[in-house]
Amino acid sequence: MSTTALIAAEKSPEYLALRPEAVSAEASRRVRLFRNGANQAVRIPKEFELPGTDALMRREGNRLILELVPDKPKKGSAAALLLALEEIAKLGPCDDAFPDIGDEGLLPLDDIDFGED
Repeated sequence: MSTTALIAAEKSPEYLALRPEAVSAEASRRVRLFRNGANQAVRIPKEFELPGTDALMRREGNRLILELVPDKPKKGSAAALLLALEEIAKLGPCDDAFPDIGDEGLLPLDDIDFGED
């Protein structure tokens, strides 16, 4: 296997997922901060790479925490439906009463004639 192919394989999400022992929770490494236009930036060393293309960053005191954002499932897929149902379940039950919409004087839907026999 060529060096280029080996480096590409090492950066794949599958390779990184197989190596959870590569970086322990206690591991740390000194890095340099630099400016990229108006933003401060840091290069992430190979042993700390995250698979995917998106991450969440938050500050806790003087720490910056990066977390992987899982890819969203394709619209219309079973995985997308499952994700939507999980989000709805997080909302919990709705105990609000239905509002009175003032439909007095309107005919019931059963009495509407659509011209079909």
